[in-house]
Amino acid sequence: MPPLAPTEPDVLVSATGLVKSYGSARVVDGVSLSIRRGQTLGLVGESGSGKSTVARMILRLIEPTAGEVRFEGEDVLAASSSRLRALRQRMQIVFQDPYAALNPRMSVRQIVAEPFAIHGGYTRSDVRERVFGLMASVGLEADVLDRYPHEFSGGQRQRINIARALALKPEFLVLDEPVSALDVSVGAQVINLLRDLQRAHGLTCLFISHSMPLVRYLCDQVAVMQRGRLVEVGDVLSVCEHPSEPYTQQLIAATPELPA
Repeated sequence: MPPLAPTEPDVLVSATGLVKSYGSARVVDGVSLSIRRGQTLGLVGESGSGKSTVARMILRLIEPTAGEVRFEGEDVLAASSSRLRALRQRMQIVFQDPYAALNPRMSVRQIVAEPFAIHGGYTRSDVRERVFGLMASVGLEADVLDRYPHEFSGGQRQRINIARALALKPEFLVLDEPVSALDVSVGAQVINLLRDLQRAHGLTCLFISHSMPLVRYLCDQVAVMQRGRLVEVGDVLSVCEHPSEPYTQQLIAATPELPA
């Protein structure tokens, strides 16, 4: 099944012909993908395949060497700094390392409230109410708000990261290997939390992983990357059950199934 055409009305995010080169090294080579509103696309491949680079280009955290990115039809790469600032309220990311993504000198209250301070337009009572609600939504008690990142486990830190990412009620969320740094049992809890939040908020997500079983569990569509290129794209169940590419078959064979 080919990727959806970027012009289809239910496509929220699309990328066409994305290229990223560093000198003579081309780490992403002509990647095109699209994500329907309210669905989750899994971008899967081994380490170094270019997955995170694609995600950062879509969010314009790094500039592509070539290609196009559109959010709800708008050209993200052509957006001015003020327009990009507005778009970033609607596009957020949860990074792989739950500790490095948090400022160790800020309390949880400051971390989760920071997006409101950056973008403005919120009263103190609005922020307080929203922060309390965000903590509840990720399964943390409000009494942890005045603690600091080093006082939490890896799973708790990732929940704080997720709360911050959801602060401005984004429509699109990039999940960049959000459980790869966590123990298996803790990671499973975070994955279940993400699935519940995706359903509750109708989020459109790009889930980056090297694990086909995780992608199968969480995603609607899957795009398989190898050495900077997409080698297979389609419905997640079809690809997982009937992979057409040898590399996809290798990925499936290399990762154990999730426990029932």
